[in-house]
Amino acid sequence: MRVLAAMSGGVDSAVAAARAVEAGHDVVGVHLALSRMPGTLRTGSRGCCTIEDSRDAWRACDVLGIPYYVWDFSERFKEDVVQDFIDEYAAGRTPNPCMRCNERIKFAALLEKAIALGFDAVCTGHYAKVIEDADGNRELHRAADWAKDQSYVLGVLTHEQLKHSMFPLADTPSKAEVRAEAERRGLSVANKPDSHDICFIPDGDTAGWLAEKIEMTTGDIVDESGAKVGEHPGANAFTVGQRRGLKLGTPAADGKPRFVLEIRPKENKVVVGPEALLAIDEIRGIKVSWAGLPISEVETGAEFNCHAQVRAHGDPVPARAWMESAPDGAAGSHLVVRLEAPLRGVAPGQTVVLYQGSRVLGQATIDAARSLQRAAL
Repeated sequence: MRVLAAMSGGVDSAVAAARAVEAGHDVVGVHLALSRMPGTLRTGSRGCCTIEDSRDAWRACDVLGIPYYVWDFSERFKEDVVQDFIDEYAAGRTPNPCMRCNERIKFAALLEKAIALGFDAVCTGHYAKVIEDADGNRELHRAADWAKDQSYVLGVLTHEQLKHSMFPLADTPSKAEVRAEAERRGLSVANKPDSHDICFIPDGDTAGWLAEKIEMTTGDIVDESGAKVGEHPGANAFTVGQRRGLKLGTPAADGKPRFVLEIRPKENKVVVGPEALLAIDEIRGIKVSWAGLPISEVETGAEFNCHAQVRAHGDPVPARAWMESAPDGAAGSHLVVRLEAPLRGVAPGQTVVLYQGSRVLGQATIDAARSLQRAAL
């Protein structure tokens, strides 16, 4: 096949491209220039889109003997990922920029351009697996190494996108093996640290970065009964589950710490309460998509058993889920996920990904998270 290898500049994408070459595919490497910010040229960066990363990707392609290009997606990245991140925080939600980048850049804009240029597939260094069922339909599954599994952030992939996705690291038992392979192949990125920061926030100070983008207005911090217990410098600076930085003037009756339970941007209020009230029993999701063909229960609106995961490295919990029509005759429908084991600190804006066994069923953006205990108060 003609394969476009997305080269981040890290060891995973370099080894994935090497395996695609070794499998006999006609491979071309491409690095995505996602930001024009001066801060993306820095020593010790833990992001994934720096100028140094571009050079590392070029060196890897040179060793592999494949063509190398840099594609400028910075304007689309700014609009679809960075601005979305700002808008979601401004609305009091907690977004996941890596999900948006995979959805709108790496497996939308990139794949769209690749297909237009005659490529059959896009190859990445994600740890996830694509399996074909008996009818040849492609399904997304967890990788062999669950500790490095990245199927959560790929939960946004559609049936059509999976047809053109290639993950050569799917069956690799450990990251150590990938690094050892890179060393054997003479790739200079063999011992390069993993990226794990938000790539467009150079110093990792998300609150400080947002303060420059969103107008912050002082307001009230209230407890679960609505009583004022303090003031905040701007509701958008807080996230559900946060404990530090509240600086409350009124201590809790039991003397225990309070946590952020809810952000109310329209009222400019932050709701706090005991840790126990962070436990969420029900999630309602919008912008639902299915990774591959949806299971039959989705089509009929029936309940189905699954596991729900709300963080990239979070533990999946047993759940029951179903699709529900929008109330009051409104257009669209949403996903309801009833958790059998409560999850702590779930915030609107996050992504819930559903699994059956190792298979990724699909995902939704969390619109509301409900605590039955809190509702009973």
